[in-house]
Amino acid sequence: MQRRQESQDAVKVRTLPVQVAAHLTRRIVSGEFEEGRAPSELDISQEFGVSRVVARETLKILASLDIVDVAQGRRVVVRPRAEWDYLSPLLIEWLPAEIVGELLQELHQLRVLLEPELAAMAAATVTDATLARLRAEIDRMSVLEADPEAYLEVDHEFHMEICRAADNRILDRIMYSARWLGTASRRITNEGPAALRCATTDHTDIYEALVARDPERARAAMRKHLSNNSTLIAQTQRTKRATRRR
Repeated sequence: MQRRQESQDAVKVRTLPVQVAAHLTRRIVSGEFEEGRAPSELDISQEFGVSRVVARETLKILASLDIVDVAQGRRVVVRPRAEWDYLSPLLIEWLPAEIVGELLQELHQLRVLLEPELAAMAAATVTDATLARLRAEIDRMSVLEADPEAYLEVDHEFHMEICRAADNRILDRIMYSARWLGTASRRITNEGPAALRCATTDHTDIYEALVARDPERARAAMRKHLSNNSTLIAQTQRTKRATRRR
């Protein structure tokens, strides 16, 4: 446990351009910059006391996340927020909690659209080797119900195994790209006192439908699991809003 925590802390060590990009992103979200303009390379260098190289790398990071466009003449323009790369772990880390909460609701909508169908597809094509891995993951879940951080890793792999069993490379990449938001979502749904025990039961139901090679049963089991998650997310968000008001 201590080693995992040390690893998580180490990951949070950021280079100077990333730190400056994080600061600027938060200011952009707050609406500090008028008329869609953002600081130029020279502005960044002067305000933060960094080299032009650091300033240039900062803008490259912001551009890679689709937050800004660096136009001709080095004019930096903020892109519409709907076009930002919300699947990036960096951007998720920098956004305020209320926006992340909205994104998690949108992620859940994506999962409801895709995962029941992925489970149905997997039921028609799943191999014995994949079933053996899924069984092993459920056994690990039962052991890890008192360790939410370790549990969520196994939880994620369980769902990705089903996605891979559906044998669709495009859907696989969509699900994989959303893994950072998925981790944030699972941390919320794992907070309830009996949440992990209920999740293990749901995963077992999905697994048994796959063993039966029953697409409709697998679709229904996955839909039920996601419905339970939706209830947990809504309850947690209500609790956090009430805490902030107090």
